[in-house]
Amino acid sequence: MDEASNRHGAGLGIVLISPDGLVIEQTVNLGFTASNNEAKYEALLAGLKLALYIKATELMVYSDSQLVVNQILGDYEA
Repeated sequence: MDEASNRHGAGLGIVLISPDGLVIEQTVNLGFTASNNEAKYEALLAGLKLALYIKATELMVYSDSQLVVNQILGDYEA
């Protein structure tokens, strides 16, 4: 997942890759302003929703956000 937030709005990019190599890419324009951290969480949520939609049974999430990863793991308080 990747995200961007600036004065023009916020958007996300999500890539799901199946074990057999099928790639599903999705971009999302949030339609509202968001902080960088909010955009990171929106990217995570959008990726999880996409995984549910395609009925994924297992999921590995990768993020470059130390904040999001550590909050999800419970190492940081939310």
